[in-house]
Amino acid sequence: MALAAGLVGHSATAGLAIPGRRHPVVQAVLGVALAHGAGARLGLRGPQLRAGLRIGSVAASAVAVGVAVSLALPGVRAAMAARTLPGPAWKWLLVRIPLGTVCSEEAMYRGALGAVAARAFGARGGRLLQAFAFGLSHVVDARAAGEPVVGTVLVTGAAGWVFGWLAERSGSVVAPALAHLTVNEAGALAALAIQRR
Repeated sequence: MALAAGLVGHSATAGLAIPGRRHPVVQAVLGVALAHGAGARLGLRGPQLRAGLRIGSVAASAVAVGVAVSLALPGVRAAMAARTLPGPAWKWLLVRIPLGTVCSEEAMYRGALGAVAARAFGARGGRLLQAFAFGLSHVVDARAAGEPVVGTVLVTGAAGWVFGWLAERSGSVVAPALAHLTVNEAGALAALAIQRR
């Protein structure tokens, strides 16, 4: 519970002027160090890695199709057109999303918190705790983007639950990382394309 609270508290510092706080490499290193310190098995070798790549690729394909289908909805296109996008686009797509978001969050939530919570509460209870903490960690981002906080927490919490399930099913954080990466990258590319039109 303390680790979950600490991760949610860490997310609340996102807007503060702390040196290195928003730097993608710092966040990635922090996440991996936390996972290592928690004794998390990240499944980055052998059969676990292969299973993570296989299951993650299937999940990522489903996500990409879902994002493409959602673009048919006028409300989705309007929301993407109204978003304030971080710049430059190349840095957002190639550094911030993969390292600062996906690598750090998967190591922190599915790695460190997933391992500690599963030991304390069992597989289902642990997955529920990390999903709940993952949802709460997006409150600051929702407020900054002007998005509904409750809806954001519910959606990201549900995504955290699915990401946790993918990690357990494959034995590797690569599976949820691929799905998570596709969610963020596909959404970013869609928003960029819509705004450039």
